[in-house]
Amino acid sequence: MAANGDSNFFADILSSSGAYKYYVDGAWSESTSGKSVAVMNPTTGAEAYRFQACTQAEVDGAYRAAQGAQKAWAKTPLHARAAMLRKAATLLRENAGPIASCMVAEVAKGAKDSLSEVVRSADLIDYTAEEGVRVLGQGKLLNPDSFPGQARNKMCLVSKVPLGVVLAIPPFNYPVNLAVSKIAPALMAGNAVVLKPPTQGAIAGLHMVHCFHAAGFPKGLLNCVTGKGSEIGDFLTTHPSANLISFTGGDTGVAISKKAGMVPMQMELGGKDVCIVCEDAKLDAAAKHIVKGAFSYSGQRCTAVKLVMVMSSVADTLVEHMVPLVRELSVGLPTDDCDITPVISESSANFIEGLVQDAQTKGATFLTPFKREGNLLWPTLLDNVTAGMRIAWEEPFGPVLPIIRVNSVQEAIDHCNANNVALQGCVFTQDINAAITISDAMETGTVQINAAPARGPDHFPFQGFRDSGIGSQGVTNSLEMMVKTKSTVINLETESYAMG
Repeated sequence: MAANGDSNFFADILSSSGAYKYYVDGAWSESTSGKSVAVMNPTTGAEAYRFQACTQAEVDGAYRAAQGAQKAWAKTPLHARAAMLRKAATLLRENAGPIASCMVAEVAKGAKDSLSEVVRSADLIDYTAEEGVRVLGQGKLLNPDSFPGQARNKMCLVSKVPLGVVLAIPPFNYPVNLAVSKIAPALMAGNAVVLKPPTQGAIAGLHMVHCFHAAGFPKGLLNCVTGKGSEIGDFLTTHPSANLISFTGGDTGVAISKKAGMVPMQMELGGKDVCIVCEDAKLDAAAKHIVKGAFSYSGQRCTAVKLVMVMSSVADTLVEHMVPLVRELSVGLPTDDCDITPVISESSANFIEGLVQDAQTKGATFLTPFKREGNLLWPTLLDNVTAGMRIAWEEPFGPVLPIIRVNSVQEAIDHCNANNVALQGCVFTQDINAAITISDAMETGTVQINAAPARGPDHFPFQGFRDSGIGSQGVTNSLEMMVKTKSTVINLETESYAMG
């Protein structure tokens, strides 16, 4: 089935059988497996698209193509790499409509948000091209005589060199943006890429890849293999040709890290983003930030507010501000740009419902009722949650927000720091000194002051602590992670000091 709004620009990526092709060595192909994988529409439960079920041999071919193209690309001037990326960004903008339509059908993201994601991704590519020319164009010259006992008879030239082949694995919730956030820095840094898109979001990802293809990148530099993770996942992540794994997702990332051995990793694995509301907070403003931060895209964001910890003295007032805002959220179809749309799958909806039932059994107060129709879950606000409930610790990845009432800021900090995941958090207070003290004490990757957690702007550093990730993202940090350091030492026969 072709994507809604598809044009002749994308004609090459769809096979005569109706299954989307995979992309290796500059060509769109059908798998020799003769099999395809269905992409289900979360809203209707019906099949939306199909894509190729690649074999391990075809994955191996993708890595061979990437290795073959990378050496020549590494010798391509930075300004030329940047120009190619800008071409891809332009094509992404020009063809944003069909790509956004895929996301609406695949991941039930609202039409406006889907279009915004594609445009944001093009902006990210342009920024990466511009930043890459500067960051990667700088080397260092070290003199030895700054170290005790040394004289100036050597020069150490420090260079940034590509890693080789980057394996990029984005998640369903941002199938375009979190793909290009890996692809663009990798290519700019002189690497080749093997992309494995998520099952839900694969078609949007394939459309995005075609924009890079049409931009004229060398054959084999960017490859995209599709299929079931159970069949090719381990083969991809343990392949000896992978020189870096950039993964965004959940617990699967922990398993990948244990199997990958000495391969460098860039990983973001979710979080339980805690919001601490202090006694002096502007509660009406805090309520607006929290509700938007918790329920945007039905809470299916790693940076969604996942737990509110509010001082007991102001809890009633905060709740009074929040309840009407939650009740005002629109619930329905992504094509109607509703605030709450169906979650990604039935299994996800079942998991979320299980967390809610556990909280109900253990005495949580339902400020808004839990309601479910298929994968569509109405926004649920839970009060009087306790540390003995699963929802106090686990990430629902859905439209459910628990509130824990605490008697001190330290109690909230201790709960935050006791979790094994630590991606982001936020603090609401009018006291800047208290804000910095609390932020410093929260052992999490990013803390927002007087705003909900967020990933972006895309050049801001983005990282998680503990089980929430390895390494850091953001344009500059990603560029730095996509290279390694090489030193060339020139030994002089005599000491030499530069003079003015």
